[in-house]
Amino acid sequence: MTGEEKIRQAFENKNWQEIKVTDSWQIFKIMAEFVEGFEKLAKIGPCVSIFGSARTHNDNPYYKLAEDTARILTERGYGVISGGGPGIMEAANKGAYEAGGKSVGLNIELPFEQFHNKYIDRDKIMEFDYFFVRKVMFMKYSQGFIVLPGGFGTMDESFEAITLIQTGKIARFPIVFVGIDYWKGLFNWVEEKMLAQEHNIHPDDLNLYRLVDTAEEAAGHIFKFYEKYVLKPNF
Repeated sequence: MTGEEKIRQAFENKNWQEIKVTDSWQIFKIMAEFVEGFEKLAKIGPCVSIFGSARTHNDNPYYKLAEDTARILTERGYGVISGGGPGIMEAANKGAYEAGGKSVGLNIELPFEQFHNKYIDRDKIMEFDYFFVRKVMFMKYSQGFIVLPGGFGTMDESFEAITLIQTGKIARFPIVFVGIDYWKGLFNWVEEKMLAQEHNIHPDDLNLYRLVDTAEEAAGHIFKFYEKYVLKPNF
């Protein structure tokens, strides 16, 4: 079915019974994804999520950076969670898998681009239809986020985490953006426009994340954070 056909189908008149039945089944499907996610991920122990673009090739320096970061984390006993796909996600799972650590993949079913990579532990692959269910799993079962260069999905996941911490909806945990050259323009804008010019955030909000350049700095920030704070679930 083409994109135009899907749009036309969405605008077709439906009677109330058709709408009600469709919505009811969708609720059960959403519930099933939550139940499966909670049951499987409750057993994995402390983990750090690594985010980044699915389009990053394995000869890109950021691919190696993600791989090294995952390896350092697993050497200290953390598992690694990724979005399960190619690119930076593959690099994160590869680093964890080859270092003998837990390698978790929360894959999203998309019409293009996304397929789970081969470095995820076979018992830790999960497939999701709904982005919002998948994001709950990241938030609930991660003790930290490490964010490498990515696109809209990477921005969505990382800024939702900052928002939830800022508003007190989840416990604070470390969020690290890796690649200062990539991220500095965005965060200069946050500081200059969002904070200084429009006063849309509080100065303390700038402390909710850290910008670094190396795998050692990224993992080190996670380790340092938990030297001071008690490890606890995020919900």
